Amino acid sequence: MKRHPGRTVALAMAFTTLALTTAAVRTSPTDVETAKKPVITVYKDPSCGCCKSWIGHLIKHGYRVDAKDSPNMPEIKNTLGVPSGLTACHTGMVNGYLIEGHVPAADIDRLLAQKPKVAGLAVPGMPMGSPGMEGGQAQRYQVLAFDKTGKTTVFASH
Repeated sequence: MKRHPGRTVALAMAFTTLALTTAAVRTSPTDVETAKKPVITVYKDPSCGCCKSWIGHLIKHGYRVDAKDSPNMPEIKNTLGVPSGLTACHTGMVNGYLIEGHVPAADIDRLLAQKPKVAGLAVPGMPMGSPGMEGGQAQRYQVLAFDKTGKTTVFASH
């Protein structure tokens, strides 16, 4: 049988590439991070489209979501302790923190990593360009950290 050095090298390279790609897929940091991310419970109006889009954003970034539909969101916000000036359409709970409105997953990641002494994060209103509110002209907005008295500080600017 006659050997073809060019083919042998090409086959060896192909198998090496396949092995490296397979190993990279199995040990992907995203898979590891996803396994470590907690469940976020999200309270939302059953007919709210942007709430569903924000949940999709969370899932895309590795969070597991327990969505709970409620036609009485003001009562839920009041019960959970969301300050009235910070309200938006949906409210989440993760590891003891409140997440109000269209907060980006990266900011939730930072909150959970840093564990500041705050009650939660909020993006008041529904700013265009925030997660779940894509489309149209994007607006600048701030993610606010708040304490149990409603005092706020800027956590992030987008």
